[in-house]
Amino acid sequence: MTNLDTKKISLDNLGIKDATVRYQLTSDELHDITIEKGQGKETSFGAIAVNTGEFTGRSPMDRFIVKDDITKDEVWWGNINIPFDSEKFDKLYDKVTDYLSNKEVFVRDSYACAEEDYKLNIRVVNEYPWSNMFAYNMFLRPTEEELKTFSPEWTVINAPGFMADPEVDGTRQHNFAILNFGKKIALIGGTGYTGEIKKGIFSALNFILPVFKNTLPMHCSANVGKDDDTAIFFGLSGTGKTTLSTDPNRSLIGDDEHGWTADNTIFNFEGGCYAKVIDLSQEKEPEIYGAIKRGAILENIVMDDKGNVDFADTSITENTRVSYPIYHIDNIQTPSIGKNPKNIFFLTADAFGVLPPISKLTPGQAAYHFISGYTAKVAGTEAGITEPQPSFSACFGAPFMPLHPTRYAEMLSKKMKETGVNVWLVNTGWFAGPYGVGERMKLKYTRAMINAALNGELGSTPEDFRIHSVFGLAQPRTCPGVPDDLLSQRKAWDNDEEYYKTAHKLADSFRNNFKKFEDYANDEILAGGPPAAEK
Repeated sequence: MTNLDTKKISLDNLGIKDATVRYQLTSDELHDITIEKGQGKETSFGAIAVNTGEFTGRSPMDRFIVKDDITKDEVWWGNINIPFDSEKFDKLYDKVTDYLSNKEVFVRDSYACAEEDYKLNIRVVNEYPWSNMFAYNMFLRPTEEELKTFSPEWTVINAPGFMADPEVDGTRQHNFAILNFGKKIALIGGTGYTGEIKKGIFSALNFILPVFKNTLPMHCSANVGKDDDTAIFFGLSGTGKTTLSTDPNRSLIGDDEHGWTADNTIFNFEGGCYAKVIDLSQEKEPEIYGAIKRGAILENIVMDDKGNVDFADTSITENTRVSYPIYHIDNIQTPSIGKNPKNIFFLTADAFGVLPPISKLTPGQAAYHFISGYTAKVAGTEAGITEPQPSFSACFGAPFMPLHPTRYAEMLSKKMKETGVNVWLVNTGWFAGPYGVGERMKLKYTRAMINAALNGELGSTPEDFRIHSVFGLAQPRTCPGVPDDLLSQRKAWDNDEEYYKTAHKLADSFRNNFKKFEDYANDEILAGGPPAAEK
């Protein structure tokens, strides 16, 4: 029940009674209200700065999925997808809606998925104005005409000030993010971290699209070239996903979440970007730096009395972030849709310094490395880490994948075969030795390798590649713009014994990590791992 002229809306159907509803406010209005309420401050960029409170990142152990007839036989239950009782959900939901009743709340109608046939209409109900501004930035924005007939399919209810009672409510602690597929509700409480809003809908789509729409959801960035060829970039934090997909010669489709349809269209889920800003500089990442202006939200940064931001200050968190609508970036694809996927890049920051700078993958290898989702943590990033540590996150986004990782991997393999897309493993990490000995691969060389792959300049016959003896990966012998001696890690180490000792150590880590997937993976995927696995 909406009236766009007076911007009034009733939430009685959600159980939120007698609330003062601020419906579909503009970004500017929400910016000003946040400052008026003392919940944020304006920076010298013009962007607003907020502090998300106790939680400055997601809380994976407090993310639940209601176990019901829809989910019980489909979801991969475990420590990533933790089941929640349906009756407990209903009681907790009633407590949250009662908490929001008689309060001022901020409501936004928006949608996810840029491709018309896949649109998911979302109503977001927020306790705080800046959380609603985040929803404006991150979800797609309907027109006034579309709002007249808007009917929400999913509802996000976000109450950071509500604290659960674990003993009564069935949560682990006072914060929670719960998906209920039967009722199409994402219920979030006890945490002000805005990423829970975005990732709640992303997780829902990671179930809905493969189960009901025969569409592969992907935690990736994507761009499109002047010849309408689409490239997809997978990678965990610190691998260069945002930097490498933001290319002055290609239009950005999106930087984090996409779908790949049965007819080979790539579409963005989102209407904005949510980027890390730790050590951000205009020189290193000009596009993100330039997007920080009025309409953007900076989270958990430190600034002086004049509003000058110190991006190097991690005293609140290392997970400092900015949210902005995608139109803050100049070179974007409108609408956020691409056709003709030609190249996929798996980005990894290998701190062991043994994976090739770039290698071409077979469908089986692509599925294996997709399920593995490898990168590495380096010394000093976490307490107790004194040497490189392998880090694996299935499908490059395990915390958001409700189905078993092999379900997504088999869909990717099928897509590869149908389209003939090339898949490349790109090591943006260390070269000529591990972290502390070698050096980080220069960005200009990584860009040159990616450009060569995009331009079809890395070879077309088996003779153009050599096979890595430990990982079985096809390494190009030459690459335009890159010295030949930068294409071989073994030669660069100049110590075969140490190189192979370290390479075998990493290969063993891959195999050990993959043991939990072996019973679900087909023979082609199993054969995609390091050949030494064959006894």
